[in-house]
Amino acid sequence: MNESGGFRSEDFSLVLGGPLFQLLRRLHLAGDAMELLRWRLVVFSLVAWLPLLVLSTLEGQLLGGSAALPFLLDWETHVRFLVALPLMISAELVLHRRLRFMVKQFHDRNLFPETAVPRLDRVLASALRLRNSVLAEALLLGIVYVGGIHFLWRHYTAFPITTWYGVPTADDVTLSHSGMWFVYVSLPLFQFLMIRWYYRVGIWMRFLWQVSRIDLSLVPTHPDRVGGLGFLSNSAYAFTALAAAHGALLSGWIATRIFQLGAALPDFTIEIAVYTVLMQGLVFGPLLVFAPQLARAKRAGLRDYGTLAERYVREFDAKWLRRATPPNEPFVGSADIQFLADLSNSFEVVRTMRIAPVTKNAIVSLAATTLAPIAPLVRALMPLNELLKTVFAILL
Repeated sequence: MNESGGFRSEDFSLVLGGPLFQLLRRLHLAGDAMELLRWRLVVFSLVAWLPLLVLSTLEGQLLGGSAALPFLLDWETHVRFLVALPLMISAELVLHRRLRFMVKQFHDRNLFPETAVPRLDRVLASALRLRNSVLAEALLLGIVYVGGIHFLWRHYTAFPITTWYGVPTADDVTLSHSGMWFVYVSLPLFQFLMIRWYYRVGIWMRFLWQVSRIDLSLVPTHPDRVGGLGFLSNSAYAFTALAAAHGALLSGWIATRIFQLGAALPDFTIEIAVYTVLMQGLVFGPLLVFAPQLARAKRAGLRDYGTLAERYVREFDAKWLRRATPPNEPFVGSADIQFLADLSNSFEVVRTMRIAPVTKNAIVSLAATTLAPIAPLVRALMPLNELLKTVFAILL
């Protein structure tokens, strides 16, 4: 942010750092600006999915065999590693390109007083230290293996039937060879990338919270109706690929339970709703830290512009309506009329000012992106005429 030194806002990125990023650079799978995306997509997907295909084929669990859930019919696994995983990796490039310029907007819009620039430099430096932390990613990896694999997956999410990856026992799962790769390589890789994303969102949330503690120069009459912070609502578009990855993951999870366990799509209404709401909270929740400052700016604007409007309309009324003799100037085209209209518009902008930098379009767009991967599932399970009747019944 500081032009004379320190960190610049264009240096800010949530993805260009950390041990995994440095490893990818050494392996020539990433550049300084997240280039080589196609190579990362191919390598990660093949490492996670291809060995499962080969091993389950060698073990006779590809489509038949003794498993109630053979490999090719495990929709959740295919969607997880061939759709959700590439989307999560692609989301890094989207986030990098959109969010870094969003941070620069704080400076370009003069939202900070000059005295706050050193403080903002410290906030940026703190965020970058967290992003680059070796300890943080090591802890995330530990959480994945200890909590995600040995506890949650084995006891709560593994299928209670014989599958291509293992046979359930009284208190555990006896893994096949493909199951060992699945449990100790593929799943940890996916879960690590997922929880690493949550960690990045946490850094973004902390950054916004620290920025919100600075006394920002908010303008109540700004046409974006959030004091000049309207650009923050566009942060939703930086997370669209991540939202789509979550939607795809949910779609695969539902598909396997419908086609293999006999469940019905309406049985998952609550899960779909909760998933959508959680994604909204994950993306828009951090923006609510600006609500107190926006509320104060709105109250101050209503007070100041209300006082100004009251004084002006009294003078206007006295000049044009209450005088015994009209002013010696034409009424049509008078600057008084133009100023009265401008003042009215300004007061209306202040009155309709929002106390959160969130727009309806951003909310709808994020929800649509989250639910889009579920649409093919709905289409496959519901006849077109019945689907159209349901849509029209909702709309009309």
